[in-house]
Amino acid sequence: MSMLTPPGMGGKYRITGDKYPRMRRTGGRRKLVLAATGGVLALGLVGWGTFQLVDVFTGGSTATVAGGRNCPAPATSASPAKATPLPAPGRIKVNVLNATERSGLAKQTADALKKRGFAIGEVGNATEEYDKKVKGTVLLLGAADAVDGAFPVLATQVGGAKQKVEAPVKGEPAKADAAEAEGEADGAAKGPRKPNEVDLIIGDGFKKLAPEAAATGALKALNAPKPSPSPTAAVRRYAERVSRPGRTCGRRRRRGRGRCSRSR
Repeated sequence: MSMLTPPGMGGKYRITGDKYPRMRRTGGRRKLVLAATGGVLALGLVGWGTFQLVDVFTGGSTATVAGGRNCPAPATSASPAKATPLPAPGRIKVNVLNATERSGLAKQTADALKKRGFAIGEVGNATEEYDKKVKGTVLLLGAADAVDGAFPVLATQVGGAKQKVEAPVKGEPAKADAAEAEGEADGAAKGPRKPNEVDLIIGDGFKKLAPEAAATGALKALNAPKPSPSPTAAVRRYAERVSRPGRTCGRRRRRGRGRCSRSR
């Protein structure tokens, strides 16, 4: 009987041979999995904490509200710049030029514009540069300042008007004014065009001016003051929430819609 056999036990319980059973520890694989999971969680917590520290020291994108808490503030739209008043029709000098083969069209249009309050300048045929080359209704030709002034006012009188800014003429304004005062021919030197002086060049697509009632309504709408922008519904709801301290930030944290922290 082997010395490993307990006293009183023999037979099939007797231990023989020189090899003994090897005892293994149980649960080793489970501990390895738990350790790996814990390491991943620890790395995640470290990264999240680093992000929070960076956000705190850089100020973040929050605005302080009532109750000593910081919550994101809604974006507000910038107020539009004050618009420059448009010139009245009587302050706009219109040169009516006919670029079509229909005779008498320039004088007829000029008379109609004069009745509507516009100042009429030159009336005649278009220059060679535009003669029989305007396919639309009319072409408005003027200085760069007319884009936000005389052009939109005159465009209320005829539909489909196209606009073109005339390049400034290099010359001597003093001599040009003197030549104009003396009544010299059109070939004389001309000074720079004034902001409220516009050439209305009649094209092949022109039939007649817009009805006077419709043109008057369009002109009134053009000069009507633009209403100041009112707060949007989102801004009003935000103002109502921040007026109740201690509730806004907690609700945002529960819903996961934002990040709130106590002001330091």
